[in-house]
Amino acid sequence: MKKLATVLATGLLALAATAEAGSKCNGGAVNNRSARGRHVLTAVVAHPAEKDIVDTAVGAGSFKTLVAAVKAAGLVETLKGAGPFTVFAPTDEAFAKLPKGTVETLLKPENKAKLQAILTYHVVAGKVMAADVVKITGAVSVQGQQIDVAVKDGKVKVDGANVVKTDIACSNGVIHVIDSVLLPADKDIVDTAVGAGSFKTLAAALTAAGLVETLKGEGPFTVFAPTDEAFGKLPEGTVANLLLPENKDKLIAVLTYHVVPGKVLARDVVKLKSAKTVNGKEAKIKVSDKGVMVDGAKVVTTDIETSNGVIHVIDSVILP
Repeated sequence: MKKLATVLATGLLALAATAEAGSKCNGGAVNNRSARGRHVLTAVVAHPAEKDIVDTAVGAGSFKTLVAAVKAAGLVETLKGAGPFTVFAPTDEAFAKLPKGTVETLLKPENKAKLQAILTYHVVAGKVMAADVVKITGAVSVQGQQIDVAVKDGKVKVDGANVVKTDIACSNGVIHVIDSVLLPADKDIVDTAVGAGSFKTLAAALTAAGLVETLKGEGPFTVFAPTDEAFGKLPEGTVANLLLPENKDKLIAVLTYHVVPGKVLARDVVKLKSAKTVNGKEAKIKVSDKGVMVDGAKVVTTDIETSNGVIHVIDSVILP
């Protein structure tokens, strides 16, 4: 990737130049030997970063808002801990892009939980250097939701935010600088489905089955969600019949067959041959060059993240 390669190359050239300068002095961080009167660089002694993530951010001077947020969220000791952590750090300018008053509101004590969720969404467990970031399409954050990574035209985007500087080494991890604040999904499965506008029948069915509160609960859940068009493929009168009060148990059985306990992202779904549903029965999963099928229904959209799980959209209703 051009941009990252340039950043890394620049860093290496600077290191080499520093090492060469040091070799001309008595003592320095290099071993050298004389070759026809010239000094030849033979080894560089690497010095580990001395500052942790928090102190590095403070010292940089361009993360004042981030540091204030980390303090307000009570995450200072965590990010000064052993780690290692990878932090996608928004600059002060990135925070300034948020709607007026957003930062001030988030810093209030009553919004501590929400602030923690946002900040931990910027953190990935482990030390992921730029060379590794460009090889992945996503990473699960400490907050629990997946951060999407995309590489296009030599540029790296993390959930739509541009990565503008990489590989700032810290004693307990690494910082990559981004130009926008990342915001995790804050709507639950039901509200996400309602907001999408293409799951009206599913929403009506959940209401009739008395499952709304369940799918608005903590979870997490994985829902294979049939669209309105998917329900439209059923024989005429089927949906209307299922929505009748006397058929509530049958409707519950059908709907819970679309739900799997836990949060199963697409990258994990493709590794499965089946998944045990909340209904208690196994839904068969088949992966081929035509795509991913769940009990014969094609998965058409994946990884719609919600605050309590994930939705994968399917083109047919699956029946237990």
